[in-house]
Amino acid sequence: MSIGLCGRLSAAAALILLPAFDAAAQNAEPLRAKTRQGEIVVETVASGLAHPWGLAFLPDGAMLVTERPGNIRRISADGTVSNPLAGTPDVAARGQGGLLDIALDPGFASNRTLYLTYAEPRRGGGAGTAVARARLNNDASALGDVTVIFRQEPSYSGANHYGSRLAFAPDGTLFVTLGERFNLRDKAQDLTTHLGKVVRIGTDGSVPGDNPFVGRQDARPEIWSYGHRNAQSAAINPDTGELWTIEHGARGGDEINITRKGRNYGWPVISYGVDYSGAKIGEGTAKEGMEQPLYYWDPSIAPSGMAFYTGDAFPQWRGSLFTGALVGRVLVRIERNGDRILGEERMLRDLGERIRDVRQGPDGFLYLLTDSSDGRVLRLRPAG
Repeated sequence: MSIGLCGRLSAAAALILLPAFDAAAQNAEPLRAKTRQGEIVVETVASGLAHPWGLAFLPDGAMLVTERPGNIRRISADGTVSNPLAGTPDVAARGQGGLLDIALDPGFASNRTLYLTYAEPRRGGGAGTAVARARLNNDASALGDVTVIFRQEPSYSGANHYGSRLAFAPDGTLFVTLGERFNLRDKAQDLTTHLGKVVRIGTDGSVPGDNPFVGRQDARPEIWSYGHRNAQSAAINPDTGELWTIEHGARGGDEINITRKGRNYGWPVISYGVDYSGAKIGEGTAKEGMEQPLYYWDPSIAPSGMAFYTGDAFPQWRGSLFTGALVGRVLVRIERNGDRILGEERMLRDLGERIRDVRQGPDGFLYLLTDSSDGRVLRLRPAG
């Protein structure tokens, strides 16, 4: 194992195990996969989903799954998939846009409130990431009281790099990751826009008074951090309460960051990747005043979804960080010691699926969403 530039560990040099399914299991359900810590079983909970993107568990053990074309489905514990919920907002379902993440309010059990991110259609053919708050009715068949509480500005006509994941901070405020919309990447350094930022808002869309740029005339007050490319992974570290994000690089340079108040994460001034043409991006890999990633991938895996594992079903994985890979078509388990990344294990390679989201279920098992026109919810459990 070797250390990458600036003392950060590069995935190109990480210790990696590439487990595979038995050939006889490829045409059967459930599947068995070997991992460094033992054999696991991969079960299909539900299928037939249209590009599922985000997942949230309900108190009764069912789950809500967003589909990028604009629907939400309730999936019961036995795998029954509901009709689309009524009342979902209109979305700009083109390119990478559509209905994206979903998160339950910390008080959901009593208030039935949830939050959605999506590509919101705007005037003139533009779009931008929006956050809506809504109330789920008692039989989980419809949303009511749908209210937009945040809109990314400015709008843009492109169809890429919306972000966007939701994560509740321990104090009840809401983090939202926002892409820089691809062709507007220089705006990630511009504090007068929301492009390429992580924002922190109240559950009513208000601006917390301790946000880092409150009171500045040259900055949007919702901004928490900036210099991001397109983070499609976000989770709160249960050990520290800090926000961690994983963002897409271009050709190389996918990054894991601890996303701290007021910090500049460098895009597009610094990067460990190159442009799709092969051209150099920005000024190099480091610059004073800009944060270094904890870990980066080169070549890119296109990470999406994120979960810190804290359960009992896989005690050998406790403390690991998981992310899906869209281009890599694997599930990545990231070994860490506190804030130090030790290495990774790439799993489920022979599944051949784009992994869009990763969540720990209330049962301690891991749940994955596969991104395709016939997408699935998968459950990972120990063998035996």
